[in-house]
Amino acid sequence: MKKIAHRVTYFFEDKPLFGMDIGHDMLRVMQLDIGRKVPRVKGYGSIAFDPSAISKGVIVKPELIAKATANLFRKELVGDIGTRRVAVSLPVRWALTRAVQLPKMTAKDMDEAVRTEMEQYFPLSADNLYLDYTTLRQSDEGSEVFVVAMPQKIVDSYLALTKLLGLEAVLFDTATGAAARLFARDRDSSIPSVLIDFGSTTTDITVFNHGLLVTGTVAFGGDDITKVIANATQVNSREAVVIKSEYGIAASDFQKQIAPALASSLELLLKEVRRTIRYYEQRYSKEPPIGQIVTMGGGANTPGLADFLTDHLRLPARTISLRNQIDFGHLRPIYSADLMTFVTSAGLALTDPAEVFA
Repeated sequence: MKKIAHRVTYFFEDKPLFGMDIGHDMLRVMQLDIGRKVPRVKGYGSIAFDPSAISKGVIVKPELIAKATANLFRKELVGDIGTRRVAVSLPVRWALTRAVQLPKMTAKDMDEAVRTEMEQYFPLSADNLYLDYTTLRQSDEGSEVFVVAMPQKIVDSYLALTKLLGLEAVLFDTATGAAARLFARDRDSSIPSVLIDFGSTTTDITVFNHGLLVTGTVAFGGDDITKVIANATQVNSREAVVIKSEYGIAASDFQKQIAPALASSLELLLKEVRRTIRYYEQRYSKEPPIGQIVTMGGGANTPGLADFLTDHLRLPARTISLRNQIDFGHLRPIYSADLMTFVTSAGLALTDPAEVFA
């Protein structure tokens, strides 16, 4: 085992950080002033990069992302990013996660117990993984911890990129972890919830109940919806984006064409959400049941999606309001159509510098 990451407190109150979300082909950054009741945006921006830069989660062509990042900071920022310390997102698709029950023990023994426990479940050798864990619950009998493991070659490639950019990486977190940090500030976050984060090529599904408990990923995202609409309606991709933004899967003149084409993908999504809820109910039978579905990410803006989820899952579904979580002050706000794509970078930017762990 090369490394188990430990939760450590450093005193960096005077050294802020910013969030950097590296997606399939887009990079988004945001810095927040978190010393306010409602965090204020100090700077943000986004830029596209060549998707060939990343292969199977590994950044194989860091120079492509570095070039795009340089252009972003030089020309495209709104406001200012005033720090070189960065919290970076890692691809959830390649993460291995599990909630683990452990008997009562010392913190030192817990590190070894987590490593031993995870070797039973993960297909990769522990020597090829970075592990981190968060304690969810403690009692006289023991603890429950939520473990995240990521292949070392993926993490190392992201670390190499930050060094190439001259940045100091102080935190690596998955997009689900960043989204959970944002959702924890929601007024209804005390309700056990299924969080559905629609990315461009994947959709992450998690159960949040005072912390992350269950996670899953479906290979279906916003870009796939756009392609299906384009094929079904015989329009180009730009026109398909307009149709998706204005009509989505809600009742419209396009519904007869779109609904059958999206049926299999939406059923896959529903199947994974139901599996996730069923697992939670079986494992946490003494906990309150799931009370809501909360959507986020770029695809969450798709008209009709919340109603579709409510109808098929028999749970109230809503989209998280990023505008209620952060304040743009004097800066130009992010356009409504793009706002939800900044959930991950905003969640990363909400990290308290005094509680950073490495």
